[in-house]
Amino acid sequence: MKSLKQLVNNILNSFSLILAVSKKEIRQLKRDYRLLFVIFFFPVFLLVIFGYAVNFDVKHIKLAVYDREKSELSRELINSLQNSNYFDIVFYLSDINEADNLLDQKLAQCVLVIPEDFSRKIFSRQNVTLQYLIDGVDGNTAAIIKNYVSMATFDMSNNIAEELYTRLGIKYYKPIDIEPIFWYNPSLQTTTFLVPGLISMILLITSVISISLTLVREKERGTQEQLNISQLNSFELLIGKIIPYLSIALINATFILITSYFLFDVEVKGSFTELILTTLLFLFASASLGIFISVVSDSQQIAFTLGTFISLLPSVILSGFIFPIDNMPWAVQIITNITPAKFFIVILRNIMLKGVGYESYFMQIIYLLIFAMFLLTLATIISRRKLSSP
Repeated sequence: MKSLKQLVNNILNSFSLILAVSKKEIRQLKRDYRLLFVIFFFPVFLLVIFGYAVNFDVKHIKLAVYDREKSELSRELINSLQNSNYFDIVFYLSDINEADNLLDQKLAQCVLVIPEDFSRKIFSRQNVTLQYLIDGVDGNTAAIIKNYVSMATFDMSNNIAEELYTRLGIKYYKPIDIEPIFWYNPSLQTTTFLVPGLISMILLITSVISISLTLVREKERGTQEQLNISQLNSFELLIGKIIPYLSIALINATFILITSYFLFDVEVKGSFTELILTTLLFLFASASLGIFISVVSDSQQIAFTLGTFISLLPSVILSGFIFPIDNMPWAVQIITNITPAKFFIVILRNIMLKGVGYESYFMQIIYLLIFAMFLLTLATIISRRKLSSP
């Protein structure tokens, strides 16, 4: 009974020490206006900038037309392209040589060339070749334009064939018809795909930088030694310092979700409970990265530089946020494990976009735990060696 009472007293004492450290950290944070600005303004700013700027949707393609026939059928083809949401007719050419200048000066992204025997060949049931001159400097955009014009031309070809067969009294038969159905992102909006990655990147950057700076600040001000000789142990010190920033990170996560809902119509389709729990786990992994940076840094400037470099670049390039990891070389795929954002993005996309349960991302939870334990162990070893060295 006495030992149980002593255990309870120890727990309460430890809790009071953690609370005291957290209160101290909050008071210091209130006086640090620059850090407050970074913590609260930077996440929403990044979300808005990336959400609107990083967009792979290709619409309003600047299309120039060289109609050599100028028939009713050629005008029907041009109108079908113009009436879509993807093409804007910007020029009608009178000479094919004008196409070079338009493409060179980026006044047009694509030039449609309609042959002078377009209608005659169609009505005599001959094959007709339409030529599309596409600016191929941006390979991704060029491929999308090619798919758009191919589908538009294919649809018109089917309509013309059906009309001709109807005139001849023959029932038009399509052996195979295509009915694509897009799950999880029906409108194929780039922002819907990118927002989960933005959330992970923003939370990683803010938590890593803030936690590493607050721990290094004690070294710079010479108060680290005072904390070491106090009755605080390492666990109580770290938890007390981390709790305020993890709480702020959760508040930021809420702001980001609300902002992404109102600005980009991205809503959480899965469980909010699972979202909160996995976010806490991700923040724990991010905190371990911040602790590691604080151990190897001797100044806030170094900690800020390292934190930005280690969190920003990998989370953008190596996390699957923009570039699919499966398309990367095998050696690079191994390097992608240096960022916890890689695992959290998979979790977020499963919860937010697909609305599925933990069984689909269970391994990502294991990877985050391994990542956090590895960095905390490494940080502990380095810290002890520094303390033991003269």
